[in-house]
Amino acid sequence: MSFDSELKALLRKHEGWRNKPYIDTVGKMTIGCGRNLSDRGLDDSEIMFLLEKDIVITMADLLSIFPNFMDFSDRRRMALISLAFIGKERLLTFKKMIQAIKGGDWHKAADEVIDSKYAAQVGHRAVEIASMLTEG
Repeated sequence: MSFDSELKALLRKHEGWRNKPYIDTVGKMTIGCGRNLSDRGLDDSEIMFLLEKDIVITMADLLSIFPNFMDFSDRRRMALISLAFIGKERLLTFKKMIQAIKGGDWHKAADEVIDSKYAAQVGHRAVEIASMLTEG
C-alpha cells in the first residue's frame, strides 16, 4: 500500500467519514474526513465544484418533473434551477406551479411562486424568479 493510501486510511480511521455536517468534540462544525468548516471553511474552487455538482443534480430533478425542461427558455430554466435549490421534495410541494408550467401558463406559475411560504422566506429572490418565469 502506498504512503498516500495508508495516510488516507489512517485519517479516515481517526477523523471519521461523514457526508453531513456535524459538531466535533471541541464544538467545531465539521464535514467529510475531519474538514473543520468553522475555521477552514471552503475555498473558491471547492465551492465551485459543489455548485456545479448541485446544478447537475437539480437539473436531473427538474427533468424528472418536466421532461421538456430543456425546451424552456434559458431564463425560465435558470429561474427553475434557482428555485429547485430548495430540494426536489420541497419543490414537489409547489403542485399548482408545476401544474401551471405543464399547462404552459407561466403567469399562473409565477403567481404560485409569489403566493408561497417560500416567497415569504426569501423575499426579493422569489420576485425575481417569478419575473423570469413570466418574461421567459
